[in-house]
Amino acid sequence: MLENAVSARPNSEALVCGDFRCTWQELHTLSQAFATGMVARGIKPGDRVVLFLGNRPEFVITLYAIMRIGAVAVPVGIREQAPGLAYIVEQSGASLILHEASLAHLLPQGTDAVAIGETDTRTFIASFADPQTPAPIHPPQDDDAALIMYTSGTTGRPKGAISSHLALTHMSATYATCMKLSEQDRSICIVPLSHITGITAELCAMAYAQACLIIVPEFKADLFLALAEQEGMTHTLMVPAMYNLILDRVDLSQFDLSAWRIGAFGGSPMPIPTIRQLKGQLPLLQLMNVYGATEISGAATIMPHDYVEERSGSVGLAVPGTTIRIVDDTGNDLPAGETGELWISGPTITPGYWRNTEATAINLIDGFWRSGDLGFLDQDGFVHVLDRLKDMINRGGYKIFTAEVESILMEHPAVLEAAVIAKPCAILGERVHAFITLSEDTGTVSQHELTEYCSTRMTDYKQPESYTIGHVPLPRNLNGKVVKTELRQMLALRASPAAF
Repeated sequence: MLENAVSARPNSEALVCGDFRCTWQELHTLSQAFATGMVARGIKPGDRVVLFLGNRPEFVITLYAIMRIGAVAVPVGIREQAPGLAYIVEQSGASLILHEASLAHLLPQGTDAVAIGETDTRTFIASFADPQTPAPIHPPQDDDAALIMYTSGTTGRPKGAISSHLALTHMSATYATCMKLSEQDRSICIVPLSHITGITAELCAMAYAQACLIIVPEFKADLFLALAEQEGMTHTLMVPAMYNLILDRVDLSQFDLSAWRIGAFGGSPMPIPTIRQLKGQLPLLQLMNVYGATEISGAATIMPHDYVEERSGSVGLAVPGTTIRIVDDTGNDLPAGETGELWISGPTITPGYWRNTEATAINLIDGFWRSGDLGFLDQDGFVHVLDRLKDMINRGGYKIFTAEVESILMEHPAVLEAAVIAKPCAILGERVHAFITLSEDTGTVSQHELTEYCSTRMTDYKQPESYTIGHVPLPRNLNGKVVKTELRQMLALRASPAAF
């Protein structure tokens, strides 16, 4: 995809990050130069290279270089701590770590490492390149591993899901086709490049479309919109919480966002009030829900923008080439409208977990990946995701889908974020507890007020019976998803609303 873009648009802008700008030709040259340095350092086809880097130009350059020589990239989020990083390095058998210079203290002993960030991008690449080494290239086969992406590991050690070169290429084409991306697009990447969404929905999709990728190291609502105006942003993908923060903290009328065409979102449902506010203030913006996972290399479904409000309870239609089944506990298919686990297959599905045959056998069956999500297909083929199997609450035999309760809570005008978890109960087994983050300009909202609000909007057994209410954002992982394990720990420690 990189070479296609160089051939078609060598002098067009490919990558922007702060003061750094480069064309497709220069991006190719920089990645080629870095590849010579890795080969000189002894990196061979099939070797694993850890990218312990934030959103910076070097992430893009080094990723292309790794794939050019047939090595395998292992992206790791910069929030990872020393024990987790050490486990990933050991489990993947990494030969080299490319890391933020400021994170050197977290590196495990004994692994070859290269610090990035001590000099500007071009100076660093020039110093690392080896002019004596011929420009290497090792054309990959479709099924060769391109990435090993370590999942969040909410139930034990993280698993390294393998993404093939075919998966990355197919997923790039999927995003470009479903979102009608072209060489005229300019996308701001605010999600971490170390996550599969950043790699396929942003980096790879822009390469396929031969469009411009604009990298932002961190999200701040006002700075994001100022950059969007300055760069003529046409596309981005964010979590709903980011859209909520934009509406809550920034006056959109202060910015010229007329070029903004695609506002993709994923990770959690978008509240109806948020959709309506965005449509009211940005009538040309096409909102598109994306549902996917690391093991799919990106999106399994995308909601066409025409239906995003009308079918807000759905995550959209299966993307081209993807098959979604709804199955019961024994693996039998269920009819439309009945709830079961989503099983997903297609060319982007992981072939397995790196050096983990047990996890592969459990999670992959007859070419289908078991998502662990509960949902159903309606009569028109739209996919509805109700909850994670592990997050569903069983209150005295009544099944409660936390996403449904959270969606209703977030329609309250004072609520910015909501997360619902099970509270252990000796009598009923579990009861419903809600963590609430209030909007910045909202004062105190009582539990009584929220209880009254819920009483007219949901069945009695689904209503939260206790709350933790505050102004502090909910804990989220790099994917933007709420980390409910942390909330469960807070509840177990009887954390007070003040502590929250």
